[in-house]
Amino acid sequence: MHVTGLFIYPVKSCRGISLSESSLDALGLLGDRRFLVVDDQGNFLTQRTHVGLVSVATALDATHLTLTHPQLPPLKIPVVTPVDQPSPPVVSVTLWRTTGLIAEDCGAAASAWFSDVLQQSARLVRIGPAFQRPVGDLGDFTAFADGYPLLAISEASLANLNDRLVGAGEEPVPMDRFRPNVVIAGSDAFAEDNWPRVRIGEAVFRTAGPCARCIVTTTDQLTGQRHGAEPLRTLARYRRDPATPTNLNFGQNLINETKSARLRIGDPVTPLD
Repeated sequence: MHVTGLFIYPVKSCRGISLSESSLDALGLLGDRRFLVVDDQGNFLTQRTHVGLVSVATALDATHLTLTHPQLPPLKIPVVTPVDQPSPPVVSVTLWRTTGLIAEDCGAAASAWFSDVLQQSARLVRIGPAFQRPVGDLGDFTAFADGYPLLAISEASLANLNDRLVGAGEEPVPMDRFRPNVVIAGSDAFAEDNWPRVRIGEAVFRTAGPCARCIVTTTDQLTGQRHGAEPLRTLARYRRDPATPTNLNFGQNLINETKSARLRIGDPVTPLD
């Protein structure tokens, strides 16, 4: 088994970036979901209810996030506050059931830009020194992901789903509908469900449970078009969580036990006890 895809999503629910290699830090893949769009009350906004976010493309370098949109001029946002500028205002963010997350406001220009994208008042916030979001009870942390630092999916799992879709007369779906961080080749379908821990390249991860899927999987990640009930309808036939039947599982959440390492396309993947 080996890695065939590495992806980060600098702004939660905006377009991702495909990488040939990436670094791990304490929160997961470097640069992944370090920015978030919120409303005026600090509540997070995602594709689930604001599909316009899919039209925002992202690029990331060591110092800046660059945002592009078909109808707007590009916008560059510092990854961290420059040392010669005053500390930015902080925002109390609510993300799912987690309240009181302290994030940095990215300023009026970013607010105006995203307000134009979504046609409602919105702000862009980023992780700063005061941000802390524990995950689990072993001293691990995550960023603005739904629940865990990384998500892994095998190519075989997607092939299994697409065989079922095509067999039912439906169109196959691409991997980007599921917004993984790590894509793995060479395994059986859904093998990732059964790994307590796994080594990917030089890093060790423990699995944190399956990922329950939502309406984002029905959304074209380039156009924002919703495609009816698929693939959720097909997943409902064979991927219901036995403990929580309303959950339709696809992909495995990971917590990186290794907090500093490089991941690369081609890295070997080895399940651990």
